[in-house]
Amino acid sequence: MATLSGFAACAVPGDDRTVTLPSSSRSPVPTPLVWLALFVWLACTAWWRPLAVPDEGRYAGVAWEMIRSGDWLTPTLNGLPFFHKPPLFYWLTAISLEVFGLGLWAARLASVLGAVLGAGALYMLVRRWGGGRLAGWATLALVTQPFWFGGAQYANLDMLVAGCITATIALAAHAVLAQEAGQPHRLALWAAYAMAGLGLLAKGLIGLVLPGGVIVLWLLATGRWRSLWQILSLPGLLVLGAVAAPWFVAMQRLYPDFFHYFFVYQHFQRFTQTGFNNMHPFWYYVPLIVGLSLPWSLTGLWARWWSQDRSVAFLHGRGQGAGRRALRSLAWVWLGLVLLFFSIPASKLPGYVLPTLPPLALIVADLLARRWPGAGARAFGVITAVAALLCVGLIGAAVRFDRQSVRPALPLIQPLMNEGVPLVYVDEFVYDLPFYLARREPVPVVADWSDPDLPLHDNDRKELFDAGEFNPERARALLVPVAQWPALLCAQPRLVVVGPPKAPLRWPELAGQEPAMRLKLSSVWVLERSALQARGLVCP
Repeated sequence: MATLSGFAACAVPGDDRTVTLPSSSRSPVPTPLVWLALFVWLACTAWWRPLAVPDEGRYAGVAWEMIRSGDWLTPTLNGLPFFHKPPLFYWLTAISLEVFGLGLWAARLASVLGAVLGAGALYMLVRRWGGGRLAGWATLALVTQPFWFGGAQYANLDMLVAGCITATIALAAHAVLAQEAGQPHRLALWAAYAMAGLGLLAKGLIGLVLPGGVIVLWLLATGRWRSLWQILSLPGLLVLGAVAAPWFVAMQRLYPDFFHYFFVYQHFQRFTQTGFNNMHPFWYYVPLIVGLSLPWSLTGLWARWWSQDRSVAFLHGRGQGAGRRALRSLAWVWLGLVLLFFSIPASKLPGYVLPTLPPLALIVADLLARRWPGAGARAFGVITAVAALLCVGLIGAAVRFDRQSVRPALPLIQPLMNEGVPLVYVDEFVYDLPFYLARREPVPVVADWSDPDLPLHDNDRKELFDAGEFNPERARALLVPVAQWPALLCAQPRLVVVGPPKAPLRWPELAGQEPAMRLKLSSVWVLERSALQARGLVCP
C-alpha cells in the first residue's frame, strides 16, 4: 500500500540493537486514500445479503427502536429495556439509519467502520515501526481474510469491538515504542485510553481487559517491565472515564439492578457458566480461524514450515531492526492471549475471536516478507486476488443459499399492515420483521411467560423476559400470557400471526388453518375472527 520515504536510526533504551524510524510520514499513497480504499472494499457488498437472524435482526432492530421511540439513552428490544450489551453500536447504527434510510447497507455501517478502524490502526502501527511494505502486506492480508471481510458486513457488536481493541493495542504499543525511542508519546497513550473507553461502550469489559492484558503481557514477555509504570496515566484514566462512565452511571440511576445484570450476569456468569447456547470444545477456534482465514492461513504455514529455508523463527527470528522484532513479539502475544481468553468459556461464537485476525495478518505478512526479502510482490498480489475473490464469492453464496430470512413474507404482510391489521407473535420473537416493516409500535408476543424453565434457556423469549424485568408495567402489555390469547383473537376482525412452524401443535386456532406462507424458521397465518368463531371460538 505504501512505502516509507526515508529513515533515521536511533538507539532504544535498554537495547543494544537499533530501531529504524521513518524520517518522514510521507508515502506514495496518501494515508487518507488508504483509509478510503479500506472503507470502499469492506463496504462493497454490505447491501447484498438479507439480515441474518437472530443477531443482525436483533441489533439493527434495537437501533431502529431508538429512532422510532426518540429515546437514545436506553436501548430497547420490542419496547423493553435491553441491557445485554452497551449502546455504541446502536448509536452508530441509529445515526446511519437516520442519515441513509432504513436499508441493509446503513444497518451494517457500524460494523464496516469497526473493520476499517481495526485495519487502519494495524496499517498505521506497522508502517511506523515495520516499514511501508510490511504495513501494506499485513493490511491486505487482513482485509482479504473472509473472516474479517464477512465480519465487516455483519450487523452485530463483534466487529465494532474488534476494531476498538485493535486500535487500543496499536495506540498503546506505539506509545511504548515512541517513548523508548525518545519520541512524543503522550497523545497516543491518551488516545489508547479513549479507544478503550469506546471498546467498553461497544461490548463491555472485554474492550478494556483484552487490550490491557495484551499490552501488559507483551511488556513483561519482552523485558519492558519499566514501561508498565509509564503506560499508567492519570490523564488517560480521566479520558477513559469521561468516554465510558456517563452512560453506565445514567443506566444505574434509572434501573437500580443494572450493574448486577450487566456486569455480574452478562459478563462473569456468562463467561463461567455452561447453561447457554453455542457450546463448543476448547479447541473450537483453531480450525475456525484457519478455515475462515484462507488462503492466508495456509500461506503462512507454507512460509513457516514447507519452504526450503526453515530458519524463520516464530518470536525473535531475523527481522529488520528492533521495531520489527517488537511488532513480531506483540503479534504473537496478542494472538495467543485473545485466543486463550475466548477458548476458556464453554459458550463460543465465531465473532468473538475477530480480534485475533489483525495479529494473524501481521504474522503471515512478516513471514512472507522474510521469505521474499527482495521480491515476491507479484506472488503476494496473486494470493491477494484469490483471497478477494473468495471473500466476494462467500458473500454471494450466503445470498444464494440463505433461507432463514423473513423478508420473503413482506409482500404478504406489508399490505395487511397498511390496512391496519394487527401483528402478533406466538412462541417467538422474529427480530428482523419490525425492521423490514419500519414498524413504529412494539409487537405483542404470546407465550407461556410463567414457565419456570424460561429463564434457564438462552433464546429470544428469555431476552424479552429479562428485558421485561426492568419495566414490568410495559411488559404486562407486550408479553401476553396464554390465558389472554382468546381475548386477543376476539379483539380484532383480522389478525396476522407469526410463529414457529410447529406452533399449531400448541395453538389449536392455528392448527385449523393452513399458513398463508411457510418459511424455514417461521410461518405466517392470517386469522379471521368470523372463521375462528365458526370453528368454536367463543367471544363475549
